[in-house]
Amino acid sequence: MAKAAIGTTKREQIVKSYTDYLLENGQKPESVYSFCKKIKIKEADFYDEFASFSHIESQIWKDMFAQTLANTKAESIYEGYSTREKFLAFYYTWVEILKSNRSFVLLSYQNFEKPIFLKKNTQLADLKFAFLDFANELLLEARTTREVEPRSLPQLMELYPQIFWTKTLYILDFWINDTSQLFEKTDTLIEKSVNTVFDLLARSPLDSLMDLGKFIFQNRKF
Repeated sequence: MAKAAIGTTKREQIVKSYTDYLLENGQKPESVYSFCKKIKIKEADFYDEFASFSHIESQIWKDMFAQTLANTKAESIYEGYSTREKFLAFYYTWVEILKSNRSFVLLSYQNFEKPIFLKKNTQLADLKFAFLDFANELLLEARTTREVEPRSLPQLMELYPQIFWTKTLYILDFWINDTSQLFEKTDTLIEKSVNTVFDLLARSPLDSLMDLGKFIFQNRKF
């Protein structure tokens, strides 16, 4: 293999070489040792950057998330979106990024424990942390604009980002198996699922009933 291009970091070299190997061979290298020998780096250099091949894949998934976020926020109208629209824009863009990397995604997915929304896959660890930060930021904004009802149960509110993470994994799983033209069924799933979640998290008659009950309790006569 040729030496890394000028300006390419060791980390970038390893990621690119691993991705190329995976796509060309359809499976992971047999060992870190054989992989390092093939790309002409020291094994110690590999472990300076990554703990395992799964760690490399986790970085690639995180990089796809970062590219999605950058592309989404680059749209001039993004800042004018509601929180619901920002989530929709994110998911639509994410699917486009996944499409452009579908061969890698399919190979990485083969090694996931299934169903992926019920299992902890180390390949998605970095993506999960990055996504939860993103979701927390948007949901805070949604509470400010009252798109999401600020409820009085902190434990419930803390679950909201996790709800969106589970939804993210479900969208990924659905897209992997989507055989419709241009993955149009995935687009429909995104629209319906995001709208449903926001409808559930918005103020409802039950919130009004709880507010009434709270008022009556606080003003009861002994």
